[in-house]
Amino acid sequence: MKSIALTLTSLLVPSVLCASHSNLTQPLSSRILLPTNFKPPAVFQNANLVRNVNLEKGYVRETINVIIENVDKKPQSDYYIPFEVGTIERVGGLEVRDKKQDNAGPFGVQAVEYDPLSPIQFYRIRLPEPLKPKSQQTLSISFSILDSLSPLPAKINQMDKQYLAYTFSAYSPSAYKTLKQKTKAKFPSGDVPEYTTLVAPNAEGKEDPQKQGSTFTYGPYGEVPAGAQEPVTVRYDFTRPVLHCSVLERDIEVSHWGGNIATEERYWMENLGANLSTHFSRVSWATTQYYNPPTSALKELRMPLRGGSANAYFTDDIGNVSTSRFRTNAREAMLELKPRYPLFGGWKYSFKIGWDNDLKTALRKLSTGDTYVLKVPFLEGPKQPEGVEYSKVHLRVLLPEGATNVQYQTAVPLTSAEEYLHKTYMDTVGRTTLHLTAINMVDDQRNRDLIVTYDYTFIAGLRKPLTIIVGILSVFFAAYAIGSIDVSIGKKS
Repeated sequence: MKSIALTLTSLLVPSVLCASHSNLTQPLSSRILLPTNFKPPAVFQNANLVRNVNLEKGYVRETINVIIENVDKKPQSDYYIPFEVGTIERVGGLEVRDKKQDNAGPFGVQAVEYDPLSPIQFYRIRLPEPLKPKSQQTLSISFSILDSLSPLPAKINQMDKQYLAYTFSAYSPSAYKTLKQKTKAKFPSGDVPEYTTLVAPNAEGKEDPQKQGSTFTYGPYGEVPAGAQEPVTVRYDFTRPVLHCSVLERDIEVSHWGGNIATEERYWMENLGANLSTHFSRVSWATTQYYNPPTSALKELRMPLRGGSANAYFTDDIGNVSTSRFRTNAREAMLELKPRYPLFGGWKYSFKIGWDNDLKTALRKLSTGDTYVLKVPFLEGPKQPEGVEYSKVHLRVLLPEGATNVQYQTAVPLTSAEEYLHKTYMDTVGRTTLHLTAINMVDDQRNRDLIVTYDYTFIAGLRKPLTIIVGILSVFFAAYAIGSIDVSIGKKS
């Protein structure tokens, strides 16, 4: 060892349009069930493969560009990607596209379930069109792996540098034979004190890996059989917080009468970096505020919001947090948050933020009928240089009372979706609510939109004011009735 109706298609990249009520009986987390002795058939080979492992953030991002070739005598459409059983549960944002057709949508991807005891599990890629024999296609496969970096050492002093370790295979995991490949690892800086040097040179007869600035390249390699691995470990400088959000609850409340869309987010956040080896020193921390050195602690969160955002607030378990700054104009808005205390490795912090937006910026009414189209970001949240990973995201869209025929469209892979009624103030039967759940998300998915369509008639819109009018009249009638009661003791003269 060495030192992501015609009006809908114009708003978002086409994806599956789903009626929310139908999803109650068809879970979105469905898997392909195959026999226990399943093994991907050897009908493809990887003619050339380039794998990029990006370690610049607090989670791993991988991109695999591969030229696949059909070596079978029949057209084939199913391509399988292997993952270790401990890794596949932490894979998020898996997306496959045609490298040579940037405007084409992502391919269909599903998890394969065949033997829960097998150390290797698979994702199946369904090609849009079967690949003919001896034909080639270039795929771009991208995904993130959460909670996969380990601080080494696990404990450091308050002012020390933080180093992370990551173990992966120099050979890209594949269910097919690969004729030529290489793996590039991109680090935040050139400070990589320890890394695995392979004994055998690469296919060019050079030292493996080759170093160029903050990029290490393992390979190129010649023919590698299916399933082959070559474990390597790297240890590199990452003196930044490793931000992990175990749960994010995000509520979007739509008010037609108020002309407002209110957003509230509740975070349960933790720093997965190295723990402190000694007690926290507030004096030492205060001195660093003058020269701002790199630190593994979280000091501030910056949240870009949509232009015109207003009425922002920041609270935690204790109450209102005054250490925040909110700037907004018609084009952009920025909410800067400072927690009550710096968040070092192993420390946790739960808080709540919220803001308002003009409903006209997110809602459109179709020219015919009573159908409305709502377009909002599925995920917003902090935008940090070190990145943020989310284990589970709960998104609730609270539509006006009386909204019907709810449908949604999003490019974010979901694990569940349900529609129910949620009662709030002055409601009669409750507000129509769409509840979507996603797992293993990262901040790179902030630009993914959610489009919700629903029917909201004029009569349904009168429900709220009529409820208020009836309530007020009831109070007056009750007061009049009570005032008309004779409560005197003596007889009337």
